[in-house]
Amino acid sequence: MHALLAFSRATDAVSERFGRIADWMVLGACAVSAGNAFLRYGVSVSSNAWLELQWYLFAGVVMLGASHTLFRNEHVRVDILYGWVAPRTRLWIDILGLIVFLLPAMALLAWMTWPQFLDSFLRGEMSGNPGGLIRWPAKLLMPLGFALMVAQGLSELIKRIAVLRGVPTGGTQVFTEYARPEQ
Repeated sequence: MHALLAFSRATDAVSERFGRIADWMVLGACAVSAGNAFLRYGVSVSSNAWLELQWYLFAGVVMLGASHTLFRNEHVRVDILYGWVAPRTRLWIDILGLIVFLLPAMALLAWMTWPQFLDSFLRGEMSGNPGGLIRWPAKLLMPLGFALMVAQGLSELIKRIAVLRGVPTGGTQVFTEYARPEQ
């Protein structure tokens, strides 16, 4: 179990780093959006590359930030019953959700999106828009983001099993107490 918890800690650290990258991508997307609006309406200069860069940055926020969101337990969940059950039952709900839904879906999506990225990369696919960007960086975000979700899902699974077994998690972040999201 100690080796698995070490994997969990390493995965959490990777998710934290990608979460920071996603944070900066939000700022980048806002700056590009503002700059593009100024150039387009202020000085009548326009480029599709700026619009596509916004799209790439937004895709990066979603795909690279999702594993960090799971790590922080801030993902969307249906809390109709979750908030009413005991902490041990919540752990079991999380474990079943990870095994039955999250891990298979994310693994399948990572596997299915890899060929799209690889094809785009090998062909040097470019945007069909005049002045557009190369496409493979955006397509790389899909298998990378889904793979990060698989790794973080495994990390969360390990932590919850450790808590159920009474094994100290060694400083890894485990959420055993549920707090209803603020509305």
